Amino acid sequence: KTIDNDLLGTDYTFGFNTAVSIATDTLDRLHTTAESHQRVIILEVMGRYTGWIALEAGLAGGADAILIPEKPFDLDEVCNLIKQRQSRGKNFSVIVVAEGAKPKEGKEILYSDSTDEFGHVRFGGVGYYLGKEIEKCIDTETRVVVLGHLQRGGSPTAFDRILATRFGIAAIDLVHQGQFGRMVAIQGNKIVSVSLKDVVGKRKTVDLKLYELATVFFG
Repeated sequence: KTIDNDLLGTDYTFGFNTAVSIATDTLDRLHTTAESHQRVIILEVMGRYTGWIALEAGLAGGADAILIPEKPFDLDEVCNLIKQRQSRGKNFSVIVVAEGAKPKEGKEILYSDSTDEFGHVRFGGVGYYLGKEIEKCIDTETRVVVLGHLQRGGSPTAFDRILATRFGIAAIDLVHQGQFGRMVAIQGNKIVSVSLKDVVGKRKTVDLKLYELATVFFG
């Protein structure tokens, strides 16, 4: 399982829907305080190499900008978007950024040089980096919220509970049929199995056409 939803061969991984729901609820709450205090608020969510959580939560939660690893961001464009909102009398903005997002011609922002138990570098800090850069180009108070491990805990959504149940039943059926080396997945609304050889070591990234569609709602 992974909340990042970056596993190839399946439309959804269980845990993803819950993470998106938590991030969406957080965005809803941040809109209120951003508007009342006339601030720019940046929400940093998980997503090391893919921006699925940022994209779907950002769309559902009405973020004014969504920054993902698959599309390096231009700081000038982000600042101009905020300025355009201010010119229309909207002196607040809410931005959601995946932890693995990076600026154009820049590198990923790392929490530290150490790695986790799986040998992965530890991303983190892009929200604070973005906040400092925005304050340099715009005379606006900026606040950063790092959602962190709150995305991984708590009560699962009904969708995730049902999905995990369907996966479990399908996995048991595969064992009974003697089919090993396969992974249960959901494609459309059907539970299927795919060969592990076809998915291991591969990553499902955000379709940039979908991201470009989301940019219609920016600002």
